[in-house]
Amino acid sequence: MTWRTVVPVGVVVATAAPVLLLCLVQALGLRVARDGGRVRVVRDGALRAGPWTWARRSLLVVLLAVVALTPAVTTTQPGGARTGVQAWFVVDRTGSMAAEDWGRGDPAPRQPGLPPEPTVRRLDGARHDVVSLATDLSGGSFAVIGFADEAGTQLPLTDDVNAVRAWAQTVTQEVTASSAGTLRDRPLDVLRRSLEDAAERDPGMVRLVFYLSDGEQTGEGTAASFADVAPLVDGGAVLGYGTAAGARMRSYDGTVDPDPPYIADPAGGDAVSRLDEAGLRAVAEQLGVPYVHRTGPTPTADLVADVDAATVAADGRRDVTGTRDVVWPFALAAALLLAAEAWTWARASSRRRSA
Repeated sequence: MTWRTVVPVGVVVATAAPVLLLCLVQALGLRVARDGGRVRVVRDGALRAGPWTWARRSLLVVLLAVVALTPAVTTTQPGGARTGVQAWFVVDRTGSMAAEDWGRGDPAPRQPGLPPEPTVRRLDGARHDVVSLATDLSGGSFAVIGFADEAGTQLPLTDDVNAVRAWAQTVTQEVTASSAGTLRDRPLDVLRRSLEDAAERDPGMVRLVFYLSDGEQTGEGTAASFADVAPLVDGGAVLGYGTAAGARMRSYDGTVDPDPPYIADPAGGDAVSRLDEAGLRAVAEQLGVPYVHRTGPTPTADLVADVDAATVAADGRRDVTGTRDVVWPFALAAALLLAAEAWTWARASSRRRSA
């Protein structure tokens, strides 16, 4: 049993305690007397009502206090919560995601005299996969968390796949001049809050997390673990972009530049970013999801082929827990005592009139 405390506990105690104390004092036949400068509690043989009357009134006060506190019991309604799929896309927007080693890119000429095969940025791969996965999970809800020097929700949960496509068409890498280095755990706090809010709001939903990054960590400090959000995650994947050999990255100043320069290495030459698969595998292990190296615009349906919302939600998460008030037994007992009190007062009044 629990208490809903419709009336605050302090109000109930402040109201009921003095009245109950008075009733108990009267039931015991006590009164406060002064003997010179001393105060004593003595028995009073001149009480108008007997001890059982005051005991009944004491019980009535207790019952009314219980009614005010509103006792309740916990109830569970099986299958009462709606179910479905919610997916979070956690996308790396740091400068390293501009490295041109995803897709068909090959810096070597295909044949003598021919230009190199066109290269594609890692971020373009992430954009492709976000839209592809959202299409594969048609009917679900989607959120996008982007991270670079800071992390933030770039698209709140929505069931509009077109909104995901619009985000993918407009997302850019971070401005190179403001880069503060990469940390794999930078989106962790934002992801945790978003998952917790969703779990509280829609407990019956199946929650998937897709972490899209090259895993490169250049910022100071040690990356925190994603293990503490794993209980909120039912599936997903960590998707890795890039190559171990690495590639150069073009800079970005926030404007449209068809041929921006490559980011320079402080030691000389162009900076090169390399895929860190070990770091990404660690994130995948912490989240309890598989790691997949994405090397081109291949289908993503196999990444969500095993997602069955009804099966996952059969673990009891759809059960709705609530409370049911059990005031009536106490209210009924109080009503009976009030009726007895009214009858007693009526009899006493009739006797006085007869006398």
